[in-house]
Amino acid sequence: MIALENGKWKLDRRRGQSGYSALVVLLIYSLLMMSGCATVPGRQVADGVAPLTASNEFQQDELLNVSIKVFDPGVLPRNPDQRRGLSMEIREAESRFVPVHLKHTLQHTGYWGAVRVVPDDDLAAEVLVRGKIEYSDGESAVLSVEVVDSSNIIWFRKTYAETARIEEHHQTEAESRDTFQDLFNSVANDMALYRKELSRQQVQTIRNLAELRYASSMAPDTFSHYLENQEGVYAIRQLPAHNDPMIERVRSIKTRDDMLVDAINDYYDMYYLDLWEPYSSWRMYRHEEVETMRTVEREALAQQVLGVAAIVGAIALGVSSDIDTSVRTQPLQDIMMMGGAYALYSGHQKRQEGQLNKVAIEELGDSFSSEAEPLTMEVEGQTVRLTGSAEQQYSNWRRILRDIYAKETGLQSPVNPSALYQ
Repeated sequence: MIALENGKWKLDRRRGQSGYSALVVLLIYSLLMMSGCATVPGRQVADGVAPLTASNEFQQDELLNVSIKVFDPGVLPRNPDQRRGLSMEIREAESRFVPVHLKHTLQHTGYWGAVRVVPDDDLAAEVLVRGKIEYSDGESAVLSVEVVDSSNIIWFRKTYAETARIEEHHQTEAESRDTFQDLFNSVANDMALYRKELSRQQVQTIRNLAELRYASSMAPDTFSHYLENQEGVYAIRQLPAHNDPMIERVRSIKTRDDMLVDAINDYYDMYYLDLWEPYSSWRMYRHEEVETMRTVEREALAQQVLGVAAIVGAIALGVSSDIDTSVRTQPLQDIMMMGGAYALYSGHQKRQEGQLNKVAIEELGDSFSSEAEPLTMEVEGQTVRLTGSAEQQYSNWRRILRDIYAKETGLQSPVNPSALYQ
C-alpha cells in the first residue's frame, strides 16, 4: 500500500494485496458513479401500439366533441446534465404541438365528433382533455393526462412515458405519425375504451350537460336551476323545452363561439405544421448527440478504468515482490505507470469531447427556439399573437359573447361565470 512517510510516498509491503485491491475498487467505483445515466420518470408504454378505430360509423347524436386544452409545459429537470440543450421556449412550443398531434390522432379513430384545441378550460366541452409535459428531451417524453366529461366525472388520470429509438425519428409524418406515436395511440386508446362503455343515454346526458353548463355561463339566473351539483359532479335537474327561445339564443351564440375556436384551431394547425420540420429535426439531432455523448463517456470510462488498473498493477508489482525483483521490474513498473497515466489523461480528453457535444445540444436548442417563434392571426378584425395573448383573447371573446347575449335578451351577464365551475 502507498503511505506517506517523512514527507515521501513509500510502499507499505505489510498491507499487501488487500490495500491495493481496495484502492482499485474505490477508484473504479468513483468513475462508475461519474458515468451514471439519468433516469426518465414514468412507466413506458408498449412498443408498436396499434390505434383502436371504430368498427361502425357512429350516428351524429352518438358522437361526443372533444376539447384539448393547451398542455402545461411543466418545468425543466433540475439535473444540469439532463437540462442541457433544453429551454422553456422549447417547452412552450411543445405545449401547443402535443395537443394538436393528439387531436389528429383522435380524429383518425372515428370515435369522436369535433376535436379542437383550446387555450383554456372549455365551459362547453363535452369531453375535456388536460395534460402536462412532465419530461421531454428529444429522446424521451412523459405526459400526464386527465380526461373529464361535462358532468365533471374524471374518466382517467394517467402518466404515459416513451423512450424513442433513433430510427423512429425517420418514420414520421405530419398529422399522422410522430416519433412518440405509441404514446399518443395509448392516450387515444384509453379514451376509446372508456367511450365504448358509455350507453347511448349516457352520451346524450353528457351532451345535454355541456349545453346547459354553457347556457349557465351566459345567463346563470335563467339556466342554473336546470342543473344540480353534488360534490362537484353535475347532473340535470330538468331540461328546458327544445324550442325555448332562451336556449335557442344560447345555441346561436354557441355557433359564433365555435367559429372563433375553429379559427384558433386553424392557427394551431398552421403553427403545428410550421413547427413540424424544425421540431422533428431538433429531436432527432438532440437524440443523436445524446447517443454520441454516451458513447464518448463509455469510451472515456473504459480508458480511465484501464488506466487505474495499470497504475495499481504497477504498484502491486512493486509491493508483492522482494527487493531484487522489484529492482529488476522497475522499468516495467514505470511503463505501466506511464501507460496508466496516459490512459487516464485520454479518458479525461474523451470527457472533454463529451462536453463539446453537450454544447452542440445547447446550440441546437437555441436554433430551435429561434425557428419556433409564434405567428399572428386575425380575429374579429384584431391581430392576435397566440403566445401570451391567445388565452386573453379567448377569455375576452367569451366576455364579448356574454355581452352580446345580455343585449339580445335584456338579461344581466354574470360578472365571473368561471366561478360557477370551480
